[in-house]
Amino acid sequence: MFTGIIEEVGTIQSLRKGTHSATFTISAKEILHDVKLGDSISVNGVCLTVAEFTSNSFHADVMHETLNRSSLGDLKIGSSVNLERAMAMGSRFGGHIVSGHIDGTGVITKVKKDDNAIWYTIRTTPAIMRYIIEKGSIAVDGISLTVANITPNDFSVSIIPHTAQHTNLREKGIGSTVNLEVDCIGKYVEKLLGQPKQNSNITKEFLLKFDY
Repeated sequence: MFTGIIEEVGTIQSLRKGTHSATFTISAKEILHDVKLGDSISVNGVCLTVAEFTSNSFHADVMHETLNRSSLGDLKIGSSVNLERAMAMGSRFGGHIVSGHIDGTGVITKVKKDDNAIWYTIRTTPAIMRYIIEKGSIAVDGISLTVANITPNDFSVSIIPHTAQHTNLREKGIGSTVNLEVDCIGKYVEKLLGQPKQNSNITKEFLLKFDY
């Protein structure tokens, strides 16, 4: 589990693409201080497992499903990526609940400067838009952001200078593809409300009979 608060921006050092898979070596510094084999690291919002590591890089394998659902397949040597370690118990929860399981991608259609902020408008599919609400949370390339405005086809976020300086959003422009993960609470609520009620022997009359 992650919070969407990016710890550092890493760089794709090397990559190898198979027919339906890929392996990445990513240079980093801060997130490697306490890394262990098998640790989870969010890479542009995608939860990847550390398969190997050195003092300044780590290696991760990416499977077919992840490449299909995210923008990781578009990465090249030298690409910048947002990095976050899995949340530690007892630490501050600065963003929102982020699983690292991408729902899909979006495309930046507008970038607008607004004094010290920058507005990004992102177009995505109706299947993702249904879970996005104004003032709700969304992870964009793993960054926990607040939705400022929505239309039937897109949504907008406004980022502060700190976010621009410490994430790879500063390198994104019109036409860039970004990974999206919606707030998981909405999906769970929808699933529960859509399930048929199950028959149960526990009724109001049963509880009254036994003085509950």
